[in-house]
Amino acid sequence: MIRHCVMLNVPAGAQEELKAVLAGLADLVQALDGCCGFAAGPNRDFEGKSPNHPFGFMFDAKDEAALQAYADHPEHKALGAKLVSLCQDGADGIVVYDIEVSA
Repeated sequence: MIRHCVMLNVPAGAQEELKAVLAGLADLVQALDGCCGFAAGPNRDFEGKSPNHPFGFMFDAKDEAALQAYADHPEHKALGAKLVSLCQDGADGIVVYDIEVSA
């Protein structure tokens, strides 16, 4: 299984727009075979290691093919473009980790 983790450098003033994009991504993940467990929220950053990424989301994909189906989906591409426009520094304001985990 692959845990897709995304951290976002979104300014506080963009929270309503961000909420709509995250809701769309949650719906997409739920609709795709092999993807589940969407979770999103503020980064509490208790260790003080990631202050430039105050929001994030993650979900699980059963394998690389399921994650690729998500990445290639037109709805993901449209919502991803909105995320890029919301983030400070555009695409550079987004950090992605795809972590292989036990099912």
